[in-house]
Amino acid sequence: MAFGWIEERARARRRAGLVRTLRPRPADSSLLDLASNDYLGLARHPEITRSAAEAARVWGAGATGSRLVTGTTELHTTLEGELAAFCGFEAALVFATGYAANLAAVTALAPHGSLLVSDAGNHASLIDGCRLARGTTQVVAHADPDAVRKALGAHRGPAVLVSDTVFSVDGDAAPLGRLAEAARESGAGLVLDDAHGLGVLGEGGRGAPQGAGIAGAPDVVVTATLSKSLGSQGGVVLGPEAVIAHLVNAARTFIFDTGLAPAAAGAALAALRLLRREPERAARAREVAATLYERLTAEGFEAVRPDAAVVSVRAPSPERAVRWAEECRAAGLAVGCFRPPSVPDGVSRLRLTARADLTDAELRRAVEVIRATRP
Repeated sequence: MAFGWIEERARARRRAGLVRTLRPRPADSSLLDLASNDYLGLARHPEITRSAAEAARVWGAGATGSRLVTGTTELHTTLEGELAAFCGFEAALVFATGYAANLAAVTALAPHGSLLVSDAGNHASLIDGCRLARGTTQVVAHADPDAVRKALGAHRGPAVLVSDTVFSVDGDAAPLGRLAEAARESGAGLVLDDAHGLGVLGEGGRGAPQGAGIAGAPDVVVTATLSKSLGSQGGVVLGPEAVIAHLVNAARTFIFDTGLAPAAAGAALAALRLLRREPERAARAREVAATLYERLTAEGFEAVRPDAAVVSVRAPSPERAVRWAEECRAAGLAVGCFRPPSVPDGVSRLRLTARADLTDAELRRAVEVIRATRP
């Protein structure tokens, strides 16, 4: 049978406790949400949802085509200009998803003969970009500038260092200053995914590269998603004007994909403007993460100190991680559950996301539920 092998794969997943299922959620939920990536609490903010609705009313439900045909609107170009200015780059290009933005940046900037040096903890979208690129990929130890230096030192020709700025599993930040130094010793460029840094790190949430002092440098290209801190949908690549012009002409996920829906562009633009007015939201998200970490470790949990808004709590096994998350849900708390193959080290975790709009009472309740349901 053509797809008979699928059932054996399914049995193997069941044996390993790695079956994933979709769980539709209602529009209004009584669960305390520490599972989403809505770091600034903007996805349901009235100003943001009104802007999304107004954009759909003015521009239509969809972009109607690729960005090079009919999918670019004045709204898209306004969003790109304001994202570039906010994050400290010459130019920006918006994509339908953050995944598509990463595929575009990595594949278009790694031609034949180039070397991609990829951190072992990188997100799947960066990994897939490296697999699709025509250059050669070398995976190096996590957050290790010396490993980067060694890999680049053995290569002659164009090279790109590819890394998350904040890693999605444990929430730890890459040592961007030291990585940039290592890359520059060999004349390599940097492609940095700031999905979990934008809106949380840097001055007023301008991102991890801005906080590290490398935003806007001619050898730095940054990607980000509009679906986390900005509460919307889509992705963006930020960098020198020449790089952005190259992507318009060479990035397949830009050329052949329908443009970002106007409602998402309108929501992201409104969220960006709100963040400019209320930069304290970024600091509050970090404060909430630090408080969660302190209270959980005080209870004896093994957690990773957060550098941004992700708090990772280790679980004994994949099966127990799933059960723990289910028991948290039954007690009114939604948490993330990360297990293989989503985690590169094979260690299962509860993944908690700090939101700027969480109250101290809600944080106490979350810690109490996690403690009460502990395996």
